[in-house]
Amino acid sequence: MVSDQKVPVGESTIPEMVPHLTEEDSRTKGKVARAQVPRASHGAYEPRPDRPDPVSLLEGQATTRVPELVPIRYGRMLVSPFTFYRGAALIMASDLSTTPRSGINAQICGDAHLSNFGVFGSPERNLVFDCNDFDETNPGPWEWDVKRLAASIVIGARQLGFTRSVRADAVLALGQNYREHMRELAQMSNLEVWYSRIDIEAVIGALNTLAQATHSKAEEHMAATATRLVDKALTKDSMKALDKLTEVVNGERRIKSDPPLVVPVEELFPQLESEHTAEFFHGLIRKYRQSLPTDRKHLLEQFKFSQMARKVVGVGSVGTRVWIILLHGPRPEDVLFLQAKEAEASVLERFTKRSAYANHGARVVAGQRLMQAASDIFLGWQSAEGPDGVTRDFYLRQLQDWKGSVDVETAIPEGMTQYGALCARALARAHARSGDRIAVAAYLGNSPAFDKALVKFSEAYADQNERDYEAFAAAVKSGRLHAEEGV
Repeated sequence: MVSDQKVPVGESTIPEMVPHLTEEDSRTKGKVARAQVPRASHGAYEPRPDRPDPVSLLEGQATTRVPELVPIRYGRMLVSPFTFYRGAALIMASDLSTTPRSGINAQICGDAHLSNFGVFGSPERNLVFDCNDFDETNPGPWEWDVKRLAASIVIGARQLGFTRSVRADAVLALGQNYREHMRELAQMSNLEVWYSRIDIEAVIGALNTLAQATHSKAEEHMAATATRLVDKALTKDSMKALDKLTEVVNGERRIKSDPPLVVPVEELFPQLESEHTAEFFHGLIRKYRQSLPTDRKHLLEQFKFSQMARKVVGVGSVGTRVWIILLHGPRPEDVLFLQAKEAEASVLERFTKRSAYANHGARVVAGQRLMQAASDIFLGWQSAEGPDGVTRDFYLRQLQDWKGSVDVETAIPEGMTQYGALCARALARAHARSGDRIAVAAYLGNSPAFDKALVKFSEAYADQNERDYEAFAAAVKSGRLHAEEGV
């Protein structure tokens, strides 16, 4: 029998001193930063002469991933410049490291593109809109997140054939909303900022009101799209996952095998005795639950481990080890699906500073809790030695909990602009929770100088992304990389 193990918190043993600046001190800090690093300077992007080969950076990432899954990652990135961009967080972090920095840091996402925002259920069972991917989170320059988000708008808009003026309007709206919302947050108290969130029902209400007032086809389309997104998200829960991912075998629910996308653990490691495998994963769950608050730990303990399988998810994450864990309560319909996702070092660490957390699962969990207005009640972490003898870090959360996201590749121009602005507001609120919001607001000021710089940067970086995509496609065509498409 595996006994409960105490899990180290993974934090630095020497906490950093927290400066307590006055409002005037913070405002001065922002203005001094603006004088030293003008807002217009953020518009510049030129690849440096010693820029690393983007294909080599991707190959380097592949060395720690599941070898047979890496070609699936490449196949998904090969679909378009936008899907390539989704998997190229390391490449962009490398490029951003040579661009101007204001010197004002916050906890940042590290991969803040359009597809990494969406709706999900809060613990109070409300639908909120927020950033929803934190694999790369780490302290860093707030402008890196804004630039990655802005560039994703241009890359996605180019794929849809939107004109340059439409793209510029969308990025200007993003910059304006980030700047104005940060100024609003700078006027709030610490607690007001902490409790602020974006209620998706209020967003839909505003869209419907606007559509009724203007009778605009575009406004009606956006309101209908948002409503469908919410309706679909509300169907995504453990029961939906149960219907999709499991089947009844001899009166017992079992995870369906669908290799290579979903493979039960007993098929992956047939050499291990089933009793040994089950006890191994029981131990993992016991270890993970120690990272949960007491009430969540009590709730988890009411579920019994049933089965585990490896699952392929996302684009950039493909090849990292991701497990889905099926647990049962006392009744057949009382189920819980958890997802355990491998956490490696953030791509930002090469260019900012090493994480204060010894465990990268703890880094992801801490960053998510710091940036999100509301987080999954089962969000936790662990480290575990795999069947191959290698110890890896993981973070865990519910597999589905009213999750939904906008399909960027079907957006209309007005929708792209509105959605980018909504993401910008969510990002500003996330940065304000950890960074010096007053200093950032003072740095940005009231003029659109930074917004205009974002337009220049985004177009220049979209050009770079297209060049990198072409180099990546050429590497696949030459046989340097092997890609499995359509998986």
